[in-house]
Amino acid sequence: MRVVRQLNSETKFNHPILTLGTYDGVHLGHQEIIQSLVEKAKRENKESVLFTFEPHPRKVLYPDSYSVKLIDTVDEKLAKLEKLGLDTVILFPFTKEFSRLSAMEFVRDVLVNQIGVSEMHIGHDHHFGKNREGSFQELQELGELYNFKVFQLPAISVGEITISSTKIRNAILEGNAEYASGLMGSPFVLQGKVVKGQQIGRTIGFPTANIDLDNTEKIFPKNGVYAAKAYLGDRSIFGVMNIGTRPTVANNGQITIEIYLFDFNEEIYDQQIKVEVMQHIRDEKRFENIEDLKHQIQLDEITARTYFSLYK
Repeated sequence: MRVVRQLNSETKFNHPILTLGTYDGVHLGHQEIIQSLVEKAKRENKESVLFTFEPHPRKVLYPDSYSVKLIDTVDEKLAKLEKLGLDTVILFPFTKEFSRLSAMEFVRDVLVNQIGVSEMHIGHDHHFGKNREGSFQELQELGELYNFKVFQLPAISVGEITISSTKIRNAILEGNAEYASGLMGSPFVLQGKVVKGQQIGRTIGFPTANIDLDNTEKIFPKNGVYAAKAYLGDRSIFGVMNIGTRPTVANNGQITIEIYLFDFNEEIYDQQIKVEVMQHIRDEKRFENIEDLKHQIQLDEITARTYFSLYK
């Protein structure tokens, strides 16, 4: 998959069939659009293209109040998109100047003149251009003017729930990672480097790997204990992850992310770790003493192992 970060006269496309949007989470609704686009591009020997932005538009438009946490980092999003068979992803640099383009100017100056779009596939609620003024109807009219086709795909639902990035984001914040994963079609992931903590866990028989997240704009679930699956290189290891302030052993209020890996006792400081957050086990709580905490971790391990035995 080709990744284009700047458009210029040397950037060539083969009659591109294109979709555009932020595509945060690359959820099942997104996947439906992309798969339709990829299949048609292959049938017609054209290029499948996804046009998205970096950074997130809201970060540029509302820098003082920017609060959107991303479901996927850019690298995570690109990895998901590549698996879907896209030929090209355009990571267009979003700037204030670009945000002032009207829908018509964006279509004419970028999609038509620079990319040469031949066909567009968009979601049921897609809007674009300055102040999101561009609608499906306007896009159809512009398609007739500039000679490209436009197709709008219906909303994709799980049960009676219409899938959206906002619903996924809210589910993650509520700790419902399993539900969020169901809407995405893949587990919610946290990635980072293993760093040294206070090493209290190893003194009570539950050594943990503290994770320094790669991206501070990445969303993570509410404080609590989760069944999780970690990846160290090619190895996968089940475990119990804690997100929170560790009120029993610390009083600084700082949120940490740490995972106790089952049947594992290796030094992995400074290594990259990827963690799939599978299921919320319980909320974080303060225990009266270390022994009570130790007993609870034992129970958490039993709960997680039972979950994973069913998960398999």
